[in-house]
Amino acid sequence: MRTLHPFCWPVRIYYEDTDTGGIVYHANYLKYFERARTELLRSIGVHQHTLFEEHTAFVVRHMDIDFLKGARLDEELTVQTTVPEVRRATLTFCQDLVNSEGDVLCRATVKVACVDSEKMKPKSIPKSIQSEILSER
Repeated sequence: MRTLHPFCWPVRIYYEDTDTGGIVYHANYLKYFERARTELLRSIGVHQHTLFEEHTAFVVRHMDIDFLKGARLDEELTVQTTVPEVRRATLTFCQDLVNSEGDVLCRATVKVACVDSEKMKPKSIPKSIQSEILSER
């Protein structure tokens, strides 16, 4: 189930993002989605440097991605991100890359696992992060 109020992050397509035909190269969609997830966490007060200090990292465990329509040079788009599932050590993000007409160009479901960054073993998501994410849903 998707939440009612997605976190929205703007994306502009630059020349460096595209192939010779002016269409976004497929791997760049992953970058847009990654940045939006990072900015969602930042918006609730979770900063990467703090996570590093606490030996906490989020790693992508699984991703399903559907490339529906190519994004083009100079388009202004939005990544809409929701968090439909929060578990003890994992978060699931649903992300859509949407154009100004409301068309979904690319859709991804991303499951991330919380790990101890020194041991690279699963660990519980800090309660403060869980509660902030749950309150945003």
